Parts: sequence; C-alpha cells; structure tokens
Amino acid sequence: MMFRSLFDTARNYGFLHGCKQVFIYQQKFSLVNIKLKWVKDRTMDSVVTGQRDLKAAGILVSIIYSSSEGCLPIYRLSPHRRQLGLPDDVKIASFVRRYPNIFLESSFFDSGGSPVPCFGLSNEALKLHCEQVDVVRENQLEIRGRLCRLLMLTRDWMLPLQTIDQLKWDLGLPYDYQDSFVLDHHDRFSFVRLLDDRVGLKLLFWDDKLAVSELEKNASLQQHEEDVKNGTFAFPVSFTRGFGLKRKSMEWLKEWQKLPYTSPYTDASHLDIRTDVSEKRVVGVFHELLHLTLHKQTERKNVSNLRRPLALPQKFTKAFERHPGIFYISKKNDTQTVVLREAYNGGELVQKHPLVKIREEFANLMKKGLLDRSRGVYKKSLDADLVEGVRNEVCIAEKTNRFDSKDESDSILF
Repeated sequence: MMFRSLFDTARNYGFLHGCKQVFIYQQKFSLVNIKLKWVKDRTMDSVVTGQRDLKAAGILVSIIYSSSEGCLPIYRLSPHRRQLGLPDDVKIASFVRRYPNIFLESSFFDSGGSPVPCFGLSNEALKLHCEQVDVVRENQLEIRGRLCRLLMLTRDWMLPLQTIDQLKWDLGLPYDYQDSFVLDHHDRFSFVRLLDDRVGLKLLFWDDKLAVSELEKNASLQQHEEDVKNGTFAFPVSFTRGFGLKRKSMEWLKEWQKLPYTSPYTDASHLDIRTDVSEKRVVGVFHELLHLTLHKQTERKNVSNLRRPLALPQKFTKAFERHPGIFYISKKNDTQTVVLREAYNGGELVQKHPLVKIREEFANLMKKGLLDRSRGVYKKSLDADLVEGVRNEVCIAEKTNRFDSKDESDSILF
C-alpha cells in the first residue's frame, strides 16, 4: 500500500511537472525580432489584378438586376459608390461605359430638359447573373457554413453588419444577403442591436462539426504523424522565386513551426500575446479566414476592424509581413491585398468554387467588352444616341412614374 501510494504520488508529481513544463515551454518563446523583406511576386500579383473591377461590376449588376425597373439612372447608382472600391478619380458612369457588352446605356430627359444617363444589363450579363443566382441556391448550405464559421471565429459569435458587408463578396454571399439569405436561415442567425447602436448578426448555436480548421482537416495529408500526435501543426510555406532567407530567419521559422498549434475556434485567452505561440495562433486565425473566402484573398483593410471580435493583439496584421511564406501582400489596385499562397498553383486556384467559375466567365466577358470598345465596335454617332434616348424615354418614365423633387435635382447634376 505504501509503495502504491508513493508510486501514485510520484506519478502525479511527474504529470503535474510535465504540464508545468509544457506551459513554460509554450510561454517562454518571446517574439523574435525577425524582419523579412517584401519581394514582388508577379504570379501572385496576377491573381489580384482585375479583381477590383470584377467586384465593382458584379455589385453593379446585382443592384441593377434587383431593381424593379431593370434599368437605373446614374443617380440611383451613385449612392453605392463606397461599396465598389473604385479609385476616387474614376466616375461610376465612366466605369460602366468601359464595359458596353455588360451595361446597356440609354437616356431620358428630366423636367429641365437635360439628358439623364440610364443603365441596364445586356443579355449576356443577365444570363451569367441568373446562373450565379442558381449556383448560390444550389450551394446555400455550403455558403451558410462559411458564414457560420466566420461568426464562430469571433469571441461572441457575432459581427456588425458593416464588417460582414466588407467581406460578403469574398465569402460569396448574395448582394442582398440580409434580406434573403439570412432570413432563409433564421434558425441559425439573428439580427441584434449592438452596444454602439449598430446592427449585428449573431450565430444562434455552436456547431462542433464546423469547428475544425482547414489545417486540421488536411493534417493527415500535409503533416507528419508525430506533429499530428503532438498537435504542433506546421503551415504550408512557399516563397517567391529568388527570395533570400537568412540562416537566422530559417532557424527561427523552423522552431516556430514546431510550436503548439491553437485552433482558431478555441479560446486563446490563456496565451501571452508577447510570445511566438500567440503569434502562431494569430496566423492560424487569418489562415482560416482566408480559407473561408472564395478566392483565398481579401483586402487588408477588410480585416482591420476584426481585432476585438477575433480577440487579437495590437498590430495583429504585422503577422502578414512576418510570414511571407504563408501570406503574400499584393500592392496592386492601389491597395494591399493579402493572398494565401498555398491556395494557388502558379496563378490558378487549386480548388475552384462554382461561384469562382462563374466570376471567371464574367471576367472574360469584361475583357472582351474592353477589347471591342477599343476597336470601336460599340462606337455610335451622336444622332443615334439621341434617337435611342427618345425611344427609351417613354418606357423609363412609365416605370419610374415621374421623379420627386429630390430626384429631379439629382438628375440635373448628372
């Protein structure tokens, strides 16, 4: 009995001592002052180029399609400018006219006799958009899972609608997701009033089946058996050709990869934010967030207001710069876009969502319109434009049932 008691005591002490050692091991790694230079990657830049115009055109198509008239005057499109992400020096009318095979322009005269530009959709654009609506309908459970997992990453299972709006294109949510998609899944989501008086979206219950990160899902294929057993998952890493990694940086990265992996779906309040273990958790959060997006990329500013909801430390986006082998920061389109390297093989996505394929067809249509426009295919005479405007005036006026005083003043401006 005495021997068993001593054995149990020793075993318990060893167990506790081991736990204490693990805790010390996890916490003793302070952030190493490693600075890795940014190196331009033309292949990664190519997957970002064109995304801004594609997104802006897609949003405008959704706005026009959802209108009862099917053709909107320019002043009805202008309030949506901030959503489009266009440069300040690019007017909406100028952008729309770049793609005459997508947006059909007509005009009508306001009460003061001034012509007002009005834009509808071509048959090709309508066909692709209807296909997109069908794809969303067919994949609504999968898209719902993306939105659920986004909310599950947050501390309170909740995000302001403004934050979700910034990510809805990346996540593949319908443009009017608040009025359609969320209401169709009222058993999962609920609108709530936040402390700052904004409206937020809250997840109603936790789903353990969804709380598995992509890194954990692919563990059997990408990780060593010993790492899986110890829970020290390593992130897939690849660098731009010609990227020179110093020996000190290589050794740090090798040790950093061996640190314990904290799932982005678990509570990490026990981690010291000054440690590399905490930084690995931050990297894991963004690794998962980018996997939730269709193109495995998002603009850096879209995640700038996620610090508190995701329980992240100050200057959390520095993780992108410290780990250029996991993330690539593209500076195309006058902004910074974070791309998940492992998701691409060259300039092509390894796995393409059905919505991505529709968007690629849409992008090809846009390129064709630009090329044909440069060749003068869509060039018309001034007389032809006036005749078309008069012909459409009656149709537009009947649909809009005249304008109120505010609309009349807006039409004069344009």
